[in-house]
Amino acid sequence: MPIIAPIPILFSAVVTVLISGLWYHPNAFGAPWLRLSGMTPERVERARTHVWRFALAAFVASMVVAYVMGYFEILSDTDSWQGALGVGLLCWSGFCAPPMLGMVLWEQEAFKLYLIDALYWLLAFIVISLILFYTAL
Repeated sequence: MPIIAPIPILFSAVVTVLISGLWYHPNAFGAPWLRLSGMTPERVERARTHVWRFALAAFVASMVVAYVMGYFEILSDTDSWQGALGVGLLCWSGFCAPPMLGMVLWEQEAFKLYLIDALYWLLAFIVISLILFYTAL
């Protein structure tokens, strides 16, 4: 099994958490996300007490995503930014977008909510893949 450098994995996770903070900010997609997800002010306030725990969990999850994508970049012998972009798109279109569609199909969530979440992950997968490519040079 190939060894993937830990610094790009950590950097990818930090950047992904920062992107999520911007993406879900009330001035971006945060306000519609709150409305579409049915979050009440009480649930928002309760979540605030656990924000650091949630951020840590998101950070660890992003590290896992980055590690797996790094592995795929090695297996695919990615040698260009276009190849890295392709790895990000393929991982998202195969492992993220279809399973998340269940929230629309089975949980009867709004398609707009799916788009907010799925497009965040598309951006995250692409950024992670490009970070891994450029830091491996």
